Amino acid sequence: MIEKIKKNYFVIFGTFLFIYFFFNLLDGERGLISLLKKKNLLSQLKLKEEKLKYRIEDLEFKNSLLSNNLDKDYVEILLREKFIYSKKGEKIYVIKNDN
Repeated sequence: MIEKIKKNYFVIFGTFLFIYFFFNLLDGERGLISLLKKKNLLSQLKLKEEKLKYRIEDLEFKNSLLSNNLDKDYVEILLREKFIYSKKGEKIYVIKNDN
């Protein structure tokens, strides 16, 4: 038995070494499975970043309309939307979104 192990020492050692590197290649913190998970997370975070950038640009634009140069049309739109404000003789139609 020991003679067989001595003769096949490099084969046994090579097999265990191959198995060790194979499992570490696939699993672990730096493995392929972890890499795929991190790439997926990165793409989700990039989409979220784009949405947030768009929202920030929109808020900055709305803020610029309410700054030193007050846009009276925008203020009127805000009053009508938030407080359902109208002038005499106007008809108001409310469209409900099911979303």
